[in-house]
Amino acid sequence: MAFCLEFLGKISRLKTFETDMMETKFNRCLSTVDLTLLGIGGMVGAGLYVLTGTVAKDTAGPAVIISFLIAGFASLLSALCYAEFGARVPKTGSAYIYTYVTMGEMWAFLIGWNIILEYLVGGASVARAWSGYFDELVGFRIRNFTYEHITGGPWDHPPLAKYPDFFSLVLIIIVTIAVAMGANFSAKFNTVFASLNLCVVVFVIGVGLAFADIDNWKGEGGFAPFGFSGIMSGAATCFYAYIGFDAIATSGEEAKNPAKSIPIAIIVSLVVASLAYVGVSTALTLMVPYTDIQPEAALPGAFHQHNLPWAEYIVGVGALCGITTSLLSNMFSLPRCIYAMANDGLLFSFLAKLNSRTQVPVTATVTFGVLASILALIFDLEALVEFLSIGTLLAYTIVAASIIVLRYQPIENGVTDIDADGDDFDVNKQKKAKALDIHAEEYGKLKSNFDCFRFLMTFQPGTVPAFCTLMMGIFMFALAAVLSYGSDAVTNAEGWAIFLIVLFTGVIGMAFFIICIHYQNTAILTFKVPFVPFVPALSMFCNAVLMMKLSYMTWIRFVIWVTLGMILYFTYGIRNSKEARRWNAENSPEVHYFVMPHQSLCTINGSIELQQPANHLNTDSDSDSHTLISHKEK
Repeated sequence: MAFCLEFLGKISRLKTFETDMMETKFNRCLSTVDLTLLGIGGMVGAGLYVLTGTVAKDTAGPAVIISFLIAGFASLLSALCYAEFGARVPKTGSAYIYTYVTMGEMWAFLIGWNIILEYLVGGASVARAWSGYFDELVGFRIRNFTYEHITGGPWDHPPLAKYPDFFSLVLIIIVTIAVAMGANFSAKFNTVFASLNLCVVVFVIGVGLAFADIDNWKGEGGFAPFGFSGIMSGAATCFYAYIGFDAIATSGEEAKNPAKSIPIAIIVSLVVASLAYVGVSTALTLMVPYTDIQPEAALPGAFHQHNLPWAEYIVGVGALCGITTSLLSNMFSLPRCIYAMANDGLLFSFLAKLNSRTQVPVTATVTFGVLASILALIFDLEALVEFLSIGTLLAYTIVAASIIVLRYQPIENGVTDIDADGDDFDVNKQKKAKALDIHAEEYGKLKSNFDCFRFLMTFQPGTVPAFCTLMMGIFMFALAAVLSYGSDAVTNAEGWAIFLIVLFTGVIGMAFFIICIHYQNTAILTFKVPFVPFVPALSMFCNAVLMMKLSYMTWIRFVIWVTLGMILYFTYGIRNSKEARRWNAENSPEVHYFVMPHQSLCTINGSIELQQPANHLNTDSDSDSHTLISHKEK
C-alpha cells in the first residue's frame, strides 16, 4: 500500500517556480504585435489556400462559411483558456507547463510528448505542402526531375512518399537556421511574410467579391447542399485550420509583457484568422459554383475561370508566404517545448542548453530541425497529417480542465501578483483586489448556503471540484463516443442509446453542479476566462466530440506514440526530473487524491506556486532547482 501511495504521489508531483516569474534566461524581446503576427502566421497558412476549397467542394458547399464560424467559436473556447494561463504562467512550454502546475507530472509529460509530435509532424507536413505548391506553380519540374534522374519513377511503398522531397528538406533547414538566430530575428522574418500573406488575403476578398454572383448560393442544393451534417463535418475539418495560437503561449518567456500581450495576441490573432477564413470562403463560393471548385487549387482556379491569369500568380505568392509562416510557427515552438521539458529533467539535459548569444535552445532547434527535415524528405503528406489532430485536441482538453482545477484551488493570503505592465502590485492594491471578493478565504470550499451537501466539507479545499472535473471529462468522452459511433441508434431512438445519453448527461450535469456550489477564485488580477466553469467545460466537450470523429488508425498510432512516451517517462523522466530531486529531499509529501494535484496551489507573481508542508524544508542540493516560496501545513 505504501508503495502505491508513493507511486501515485510521484506521478502527480506539481511544478514549483521561482519568486520572480519575469526572470528568465530567454530574451524578452517580443511585443504584442510580434506575438499577434506569430499567431496569425501559424493559423492563416496552408489551410486557407487548400482547406477552404476542399471543404466547400466535398463537405459543406457554400455553407463552409458557417463551418468556419463554428470551428472558430470552438477554437475561441480553447484560446480563452490559453490566454488566462499565458498571463498567469508566463513560462515557455504552453500546455505542457500549464498541465504541470495543475494536474501533475505524468499528465504534463503526456501533453508535452504529444505537443512535440504535433510540432514535429506539423513542420514536416507544411514543408511538403510548400514544396508541392511551388512545384505545381513551375509545372511539376521538381517531381519530374526527381523521377528521371534520382528514383527512376515513383515509389510505391506507403507510408513513404512517391519520391524523396529534397526541396522540403532544404526548406526546413533554412527555417531552422532562421529560428536558431534568435527570437527577434524570427519575429522580423515572420512579420514580413505574414504581412505579405494578409495583403494577398485582402486582395483575394476584394477582387473576389467584385466578381460575386449571389446565384452561386442558389444553385444545386442551395446554400447548404450537404445539410446540417455537412456543416458539422466541415466544422470538424475546419477546426484544424485554427491550430497555431498556442505558439503565442509557447513564447511566454520571450514576451516583453506577457500578462498583457499574450491574451491580446491570442484573441486578436484568432479573430483575424476567422475573418480571413470567412472572407475568403465567401468570396470563393460567390465567384464560382461550389461544384466547379478545384480542390487542389481552389483560388487560382476561381480567378482562372474569370480570365484573371495575373491574379493566379498573386495568389501563388500569398500561398507560399502563408505556408512559410506556418512552417516558421511550428519550428519556432517545437524547440521551446522541448527545452521546457528538458529543463525540468523530463527529457535529456543537453536539449536544455541555451546559446549565450541568441538566447534560444540551439541544440534542440537543430536536433529536431534535422529530424523534421528527414520526415519531410521521405514520408507522404497525408500519412503525416493524420498524426496532427489528436494530440492537439487532447492538449486543449487538458488545459480547459486545468482552468477549472486552478480556479477552485485555495489561495495563500498576502502573496503578490503581476499587473498588465509586468510590475508587482503593492500591498494596498492587492488588499483592495482581495477585498472585492468576500470569499477569498473560502476558495475550493463548499458554499455556505448548500448545507444539504455538508458531507463534501470533509474533503480538503479544491479536492471535490478537481475530482468532479475528472469525472466530467471521462463522461464527456463517453457521451461523445455514443453520439459519434451510435448516431444511427440515437436517430432511431433505440433504448440503449437513449439510456446511455441520459445517464452520461446526468453524471456530467451533477459533476458540473457540484463544481458550481464551491467558491472559486474570482480575484485574479490578470486576464481570466469568463463564465468558469461553463466555458472550459464546453471547450472540453467540443474537443471530445472532435476527437471521436478521428479514424481508428489515428487512435492506434496515438496509443503507440503515447506508449513510447510512457516508456521514456518511467525509465528516465520520473527519476531525473527536478521535482523528483525535490521530492526525495522532502521525504515524499502526502498524497491526497489520485492523478489530480496532491498539493494546494497559490498565486505567486501572476503564476502558480506550491504550498509545501511545514515539516518538509527545501534541502535540494541541485544548484539549478527553484526556490520554494512557502512551507505551510495543509
